[in-house]
Amino acid sequence: QEQLMESGGGAVQSGESLTLACAVSGWTETTYCMGWYRQTPGQELQGVAHLASTGAITYEGSAKGRFTVSHDNASMTTYLEMHNLQPDDTGMYFCAAASCWTMIKEGRYVHWGQGTQVTVSP
Repeated sequence: QEQLMESGGGAVQSGESLTLACAVSGWTETTYCMGWYRQTPGQELQGVAHLASTGAITYEGSAKGRFTVSHDNASMTTYLEMHNLQPDDTGMYFCAAASCWTMIKEGRYVHWGQGTQVTVSP
């Protein structure tokens, strides 16, 4: 059974960097589409970045130019490097995964991690 586990969250000050990791276990699909999302209390889940096994990468909103998503096939781990963090980046960060066929057909991620908290102070 596929499982996702995020790590790397923490408390930092404005301008600092963090790298989050999402380790995937039990993956049996031949393709993968991965996504990072952020959630803050009272707000909807916000997309941050998306990566596909084809190499396609997209960033959303303020992640553009500051965040970098990458994937290590050997360890089936997806990373989110975050630079110049700001208080608005504070939130619980979740990674999500699906086969790219599922993404194309259903437009949704199937598997989700438990999240890792990022807190950025001014």
